[in-house]
Amino acid sequence: MTEVRPSLVRESDDGTLFLTNLCEPFTPNRLTQMVREYVDAAQLNKRGSCHLFRHTMATLMLENGADIRFIQQMLGHAELSTTQIYTQVSIRKLKEIHALTHPAKLERKLSKNGEEG
Repeated sequence: MTEVRPSLVRESDDGTLFLTNLCEPFTPNRLTQMVREYVDAAQLNKRGSCHLFRHTMATLMLENGADIRFIQQMLGHAELSTTQIYTQVSIRKLKEIHALTHPAKLERKLSKNGEEG
């Protein structure tokens, strides 16, 4: 931002962060298209574009302990209920981790292997 952007700014700078090599703001459709192409090229077996990153960021923040109200503000959601979709993803992850790591499950695994539990 401090090294390259100044070389792309025209006199009538409106403060747009992302500029093309033609010194013009990216259009939302162009950014979406570019991100979609990068996601496809990365062969992540996911379909998406800018929203994929937005959703991933919010989910990872929630899974790492961020308060949902901070995430709501960051995403610009007027209603908390809009942000709560991310809690469903985290609940699924929590259930998965619980199933894999719960002590009772670990004891059964050890017993089946013939080791002490």
